[in-house]
Parts: sequence; structure tokens; C-alpha cells
Amino acid sequence: MSKAARAWQRMLSGRRLDLIDPSPLDIEIADIAHGLARVARWNGQTKGAEIFSVAQHCLLVEALVGALAPQADRKARLFALLHDAPEYVIGDMISPFKAVIGGDYKTIEARLLAAVHLRFGLTAEAPPEAIALIKDADRAAAWFEATALAGFSTTEAKKLFGAPDIALSGVAAYLAPMRPAKAQEAFLIRFAELDDHPETTPAARKPIR
Repeated sequence: MSKAARAWQRMLSGRRLDLIDPSPLDIEIADIAHGLARVARWNGQTKGAEIFSVAQHCLLVEALVGALAPQADRKARLFALLHDAPEYVIGDMISPFKAVIGGDYKTIEARLLAAVHLRFGLTAEAPPEAIALIKDADRAAAWFEATALAGFSTTEAKKLFGAPDIALSGVAAYLAPMRPAKAQEAFLIRFAELDDHPETTPAARKPIR
């Protein structure tokens, strides 16, 4: 009988995360922040000496949620910050490639995201209104990243993502590529500001046996 292929990844925290059947108990915010800060958006095809990381993208999307809907509550903004969290283990595939792969990739991504949500006291799936808001913010983030960092013309970006009714000056600070350690720190700080479960912060993690 052939041995089953390994489907888990060991994290720096010591957790073993099963990618097919992920458990919320094996998810740590420190692992997420570390991974996302080292995953490049746009396959690394961005301007600057540093990559523009998924961690920075998540910070940008969360800020745009606040700009688009100032009334958005803490949970909606936490859903936004974590919207690409699965990419800390499966990486960031550009949208055209995701469309080609489809099925299995999206299923694994959805399971990981649900486990992340549950780990941090959220519902497995975000409410429909939060999902719609995050999608709008994600498209706006893509526009800003595409035109400021990824070499797209405004005409091309408008066709692909639509042009948001938000001034660049309001998000410019989020578009300066950071060194990974700095992006990781910024992500953890914002998470701590939004999280109302102190036991989920890195300092409160239980030792792994």
C-alpha cells in the first residue's frame, strides 16, 4: 500500500497545519503575519527595492474598508485584515491563474479561511454585507497597487478593476513597500488593535508540546 502524501506544513510556531482539513487550533497569528509579510503580491512584479507583500495588501484593504464604510464595525474590519490569510501557506496566485485552476484550489482556500476566522472568534464565513464591502475594498486596492506599483496604465487598470472614488493621498502610506520584518510588525499591531480576544495574541500563546 502506498504511503499517503503529506498534507501538512510545519510552522515556525511548531504547529502542524493540515492544508486539506485545517484545524483552528493549529493556526497562530504570528505564523500568519510572518508568512504574509514574505509573500509577494503581483508575483513580485512591483516597483521598489522590497516586495509589496500580502501583509501590506491586507493592511491596505482593511484601511479601504474604513474609508468606504466608516460605520464598519471591528469584526468587519478584522474580516478584511484576514481576507487573504490562507496565502500564508498556499501563496498568492494572480487572478488569471486562479481562474484556470478553479475547483480544488478554491476549496482549500475556503477551508483555510474558515479555520482562520474560527480561530480568532469570528464566524466561519463573513456576513454577506462584509463580503461585499471587502470585495469593493479589494478591487480598490488592486487599482492603487496596479497603477502605483505594478506598471499598469490608469486606462488598463480601470478596465480590469474600476477606478475607486478615493484619493491616492489617503492611502499612499500603505503603498510604500516595507521590509518583511516591518510589514510583519505592522500587521500584528493592527491585528491586536482589532482583536478582542487577548488569548489569541502572540504573547499569550500556549506552549506547544
